[in-house]
Amino acid sequence: MSPDNSAVPGADGGVPAWEQVMRAMLGDGADEAIRELQERGFDPGAMAAASGLPDDPAALQQVFAQVQALLAASGDDPVNWQMAHDLARQQAAAGGDPSLTSAQTRQVLDALAVAELWLDAATDLPPSTGTPRAWSRAEWVEATLPTWRTLTEPVASSLSVALVGALGGALPEGAPEDLALPGGIEPGQLLRQLGSAVFGMQVGQAAGTLAHEVFGTTDIGLPLLDRPTPAIVAANVDAFAEGLDAPAEEVRLFLALREAAATRLFTHVPWLRAHLLATVEAYARGITIDADQLEEAVRSIDVTDTAALQQALSGGVFAPHTTPAQKAALERLETALALVEGWVDEVTATAALPHLPHTMALREMIRRRRAAGGPAEQTFANLVGLELRPRRLRDAAALWAQITRDNGATARDAVWDHPDLLPGTEDLDDPAGYAGRRATAVDDAAEVDRALAEILGEDPNADSAP
Repeated sequence: MSPDNSAVPGADGGVPAWEQVMRAMLGDGADEAIRELQERGFDPGAMAAASGLPDDPAALQQVFAQVQALLAASGDDPVNWQMAHDLARQQAAAGGDPSLTSAQTRQVLDALAVAELWLDAATDLPPSTGTPRAWSRAEWVEATLPTWRTLTEPVASSLSVALVGALGGALPEGAPEDLALPGGIEPGQLLRQLGSAVFGMQVGQAAGTLAHEVFGTTDIGLPLLDRPTPAIVAANVDAFAEGLDAPAEEVRLFLALREAAATRLFTHVPWLRAHLLATVEAYARGITIDADQLEEAVRSIDVTDTAALQQALSGGVFAPHTTPAQKAALERLETALALVEGWVDEVTATAALPHLPHTMALREMIRRRRAAGGPAEQTFANLVGLELRPRRLRDAAALWAQITRDNGATARDAVWDHPDLLPGTEDLDDPAGYAGRRATAVDDAAEVDRALAEILGEDPNADSAP
């Protein structure tokens, strides 16, 4: 039998760290829980040592708070959003996240104001109605977390069910099905809360890491605010500008142009945000969890170790096969993301070229940055099973440039009038042939309208009469 380490003192010579945690969790029921664990052959002290439980009082206080938050979680939410919020804020503050000075705020707001003036000459879409903002990383997290909820909950629901099933098999061998843990907590309830906490950690980690990488609210191609508002994360722009050949002010203006252009698009194309988010949801609904891979991932870890669970999930637990519906949704999403990014890329370059000497170098740098992605985007890929990278950004930018050359900026922007007008993959493959295909589609639609008018006994030329 394992030795009884229950009397081993903590670093301060008092109650051991693991016992402090149990008493914080269970109160008066801690003594009974300790006896029950020992009778079942578990050594609480050894388990605590293996888990790396700290003896430092300040670190213990954080552990207490996390454990209590986990056990206090209620409801059926597949994600512990309080944990996601707290972790995202902690991650965003890592390395420092001081409040913006008045000078930093003024630099950002001035850059956004200049960007709007330059964009007026490059697009017919008017400025956003939102108030321009200069943000810290923490402010970015607070503003965007509601959209992370929309993006992640569909797949979190599927993952939660699979995780509970896999972890259920990891309970101690011989444990009765109706086993109740100390405090009256059912194992199934605890596993659901555990899964919710793990996914909350994943979301918080992704959002908090992105807070160090993004420049504004549209960097990942999706609008992260319900109401589009041009906003710049000042610290990230300053960090990006360090070491570049271009002056910091020029870099700031270029990034402000991108943010303002994207915000104009999402403001004045009202169906676009819902279209993108619905496409993500359609893809996520069809995601299947590789139960065998998930079970294998959690088989060798402590079911109470949320950090180990998070690491297991980071390897990806989504089944490699996709359904035809998913493939179609993914193709629509990739095309839509490319069209958004390509339009922003083209309009930004058009607006910047007369004013910024390093426009083409900065444009290429941003293109490569988006193509490569970053650690936060990889976390998101593991989180929902797809990457939000515009694989065909260059093709889309070439298409928008071709439309502008053929028919002007007004015709280019009018393509966003309705989702049915959006170019498809064939148009990305052959930008030069877009005008011909569009003209054919218009003629075909007109022919259908004439045929319907004749069937209904209407004058097919009534709408075209002078």
